Amino acid sequence: MPRFLKIIIWILGVAILIGVATITTVDRSPIAEQDFYRETFEQLEKTPWQGSEGDVWLAGWGKANVTPDKPVDLVGYAPRGPYEFVQDSSFIKAITLSNGKSRVSWLNFELLIVHPALAKAVEEGVKNAGIETDQLLFTATHTHSGLGGYMPGPMGELAFGGYEQKVVDLLVEKSIEALKSAITTQDTVSLSYRKVDAGMFVANRFVKDGPYDPYVRQLILTKKDGKKATFFTYSAHATCLSSKFKGLSGDYPKYLTRALETRDYEFALFAAGTVGSHRPLSPGNTPEKVQEYAASLDSAIWLRMTQFATLNSPRILQSRLDIGLREPHLRISDNLRIRPWLFNYLLGETNPHLDITQVGNLLLITSSGELSGVFYESWEKLAQEKGLNLIVTTFNGGYIGYITPDELYDEHYHEVRETNWYGQGNGQYFDQLIQALIEKSSN
Repeated sequence: MPRFLKIIIWILGVAILIGVATITTVDRSPIAEQDFYRETFEQLEKTPWQGSEGDVWLAGWGKANVTPDKPVDLVGYAPRGPYEFVQDSSFIKAITLSNGKSRVSWLNFELLIVHPALAKAVEEGVKNAGIETDQLLFTATHTHSGLGGYMPGPMGELAFGGYEQKVVDLLVEKSIEALKSAITTQDTVSLSYRKVDAGMFVANRFVKDGPYDPYVRQLILTKKDGKKATFFTYSAHATCLSSKFKGLSGDYPKYLTRALETRDYEFALFAAGTVGSHRPLSPGNTPEKVQEYAASLDSAIWLRMTQFATLNSPRILQSRLDIGLREPHLRISDNLRIRPWLFNYLLGETNPHLDITQVGNLLLITSSGELSGVFYESWEKLAQEKGLNLIVTTFNGGYIGYITPDELYDEHYHEVRETNWYGQGNGQYFDQLIQALIEKSSN
């Protein structure tokens, strides 16, 4: 046999071995037949809800500037390297809410996501600082022009700003500072829920004229002296700024919270809602056009209220549901995916779970999956039938990729291929999980 033919055979053999070791087929078996599916719903029924009924609402809020002394890599879109200037300082914001017996605390980051490694570091830091809270909840604005430096592993290093201990230490330090500020400013408050139609400013990013969630939803906290804070959500991706933009920025959520704080609120915290398959209808991608977009949203919030309710009963309940999933399904074609060991090596821990909080008759659910807002209408209808108002957020200290309608699974969109990490059927799965949580919270 000629030498060059032996070399070709050897190369082909090595290539086949590498392929077998790193690539496998997509599992398309019905999700409802999987053991993890059944076990998760059984766990949902068994998981206890903890909390209490108090006599009064108490709340406080605070923030801390977390802009690094020196530029770090930007996270969002493709790798862009360190930011070249600070368009907007980056903050961590906190709200604490108590009924005198139980306390829940929200931490909000002007980051793309809250990676499990960051969440774990913050949880340990808060515990070591002696801060007592019955539930610590993570949210993010999902800005695509925010800080990196908090995502370990090869993929984090390649595409998401890597992992720098000094950045993580800064985020932990400022999380504690924001929480302490919130706790020390706690006072008696009244609570209300407000819902606003802002459908003119968001659209389905894949299906022309397809369904989408149009609403801004707010929890409003008002102290005795009239000072107010709001925790609010919207489903438009924070992707108004160009992918070529090289400044540190909070994108439209930064300018929208700034507008709210200029007008009527002392403090505004934006938590990304069900942003999967939702895009902003911004007039442009420069900072000036993004501010124009935020100003339009601000006007809608003040002028287009569709629902208002007062939360009188000082009851707080909280729970957590750990979620079973298929093996990782990071696809490289319609029917091929990388093997789970390689996924785990590249991306590490994903921490799949749902956090559940009930404040009076307001149910708040926060997800590790980047949920699509196309499911929201049916969830909200069910919640209203059960006498509940509903707020759903994402980026809760876990990240499992996108959760989108199952009928889109074989479309060639990045949300349903490269970033749908756990295979077919999760749209149905999460839809039913959240409906089951709504049913359980109304019992």
